[in-house]
Amino acid sequence: MFVRHLAAVALGAALLASASAAAAQTPRRPPAGINAREHRQAERIRNGVKNDELTKGELDKLRADEAGIRAEERVYRRSGGGLNHRERRDLEHDLNKTSREIYRAKHDDRNSR
Repeated sequence: MFVRHLAAVALGAALLASASAAAAQTPRRPPAGINAREHRQAERIRNGVKNDELTKGELDKLRADEAGIRAEERVYRRSGGGLNHRERRDLEHDLNKTSREIYRAKHDDRNSR
């Protein structure tokens, strides 16, 4: 009886250890969603300003793009019931486009000076 109990405890400990090891190896994904992407992209723009990777003109254009996406999202959310599939896809498309513009602006080897 004692041997069975000891074997069950050992098996449980082994399973727990393997589960925690698998969880530790799984990379954490950033939060998903429109608002989370907007925040991450705004952070990328701030980093570009801080590291002198963006010119004033690039910064103004990127901020205008971000403001346009936020305004479009507000209109969609006011239409009732949150975002439907088409609205979410449209916002994701706009965010993808702006993300590419952020990357290009930060990597075009122009300084803000």
